[in-house]
Amino acid sequence: MKKPFLLSAAMLALAISGSLQAQDHSSSAPHSKFYLKIGGGYFFSVSPGQFPNVGPYPPQDLHTEYNPTNANPLDTLSRKVLTGSYGEGVRGGLSVGYNINKYMAVEGTFNYFHSKKNLMTRNLTTIVGSGKELGGVESHGYVNAIDFAPSLVLSPGMEKVNPYVRFGVVVPLWGRLYIETDAYQLSAPPPSIPVPGAMIQTTIHRKEEIKPNPTIGFQGALGVSFNVSPRFDIFVEAEYRNVPVKSKEKEITTYEEAHTLVNGTTGDKIQDLPGRSLGDLSVAEKNTIYVTTLDKNSNTEINESGTKTFYKNDNEASNDLKSYINIGGLGLNAGLKFRL
Repeated sequence: MKKPFLLSAAMLALAISGSLQAQDHSSSAPHSKFYLKIGGGYFFSVSPGQFPNVGPYPPQDLHTEYNPTNANPLDTLSRKVLTGSYGEGVRGGLSVGYNINKYMAVEGTFNYFHSKKNLMTRNLTTIVGSGKELGGVESHGYVNAIDFAPSLVLSPGMEKVNPYVRFGVVVPLWGRLYIETDAYQLSAPPPSIPVPGAMIQTTIHRKEEIKPNPTIGFQGALGVSFNVSPRFDIFVEAEYRNVPVKSKEKEITTYEEAHTLVNGTTGDKIQDLPGRSLGDLSVAEKNTIYVTTLDKNSNTEINESGTKTFYKNDNEASNDLKSYINIGGLGLNAGLKFRL
């Protein structure tokens, strides 16, 4: 009789102990209303537009053919307008949030964005009959940016699976549009280089950075949060962003120009000729300030000599028309939420 009685007493003691522990747990201080989120995702372009010009080259994929027997030696074989958006790419962010109540919260998110590379212009010239390339220009551009996105979050306050909507604004803090250009040209040498059958092969590699004007955009998301522990949630969401950006100023940061005398038939190198580097560019060639209107007071191009461009004032930044891009899009995000 003693054994059953002792067993019953032990079970009762365990039950009372468990009840007291549950009461202590329920009376413990709740989590802070603050939380952190870390996430990332990929965005797709939903509103592609025509890319801005790259210097004198419009946003076109142009293939022309050189035929010296024609009055107009250049015939257009194909022409295509290049469109797209800088909103396509990868994005990662860190958020700080505060739960106002069970159904409403406010968030502030710092995001880093890197867009995919876009073909902005391509211009190819070949010789009729042989298809040999006389020259070509090809430019690709991409965007890196950091922004701050404050938003309001609304949900039905469910515990395990909680859908929500989030909407707010986007304030870009820093950003650059980088454009990399490679050019190639074959041309006849000047009379000062009397080498029969020779051609001058010119190659140029250039990188420029375009700084934006201050702007503001809009963002909204529809998502679901899955509770996995008292402190952690996993979330997935679809987000839309619209962030129009216009150019402010441009600087060429890399410039490599090489000239080589080659055999016009075989392409074999004969000798290197003097070229230009970044330090040889004038202030006007290296720097550009964008304006909404060009007039007689604008510092615009007046002449060209080979690869060098002359402006009204070579010692001041040149002027060009403002261009517009959009770094918004439709994306899919996923991440982790931690309640403090």
